Amino acid sequence: MSGKTAKHGQMDITEQEQTFHGFVRFVTYSIIGIALVLIFLAIVGA
Repeated sequence: MSGKTAKHGQMDITEQEQTFHGFVRFVTYSIIGIALVLIFLAIVGA
């Protein structure tokens, strides 16, 4: 095939790590936002 051999643990994964951390941050903020909206609706009585 390409003639290159892959070695375990030598791939640069910094971009994948940044993407994963961004995804986790987005999910965390989304859950907090949804919880706040639900609390607000419970208080107001909608």
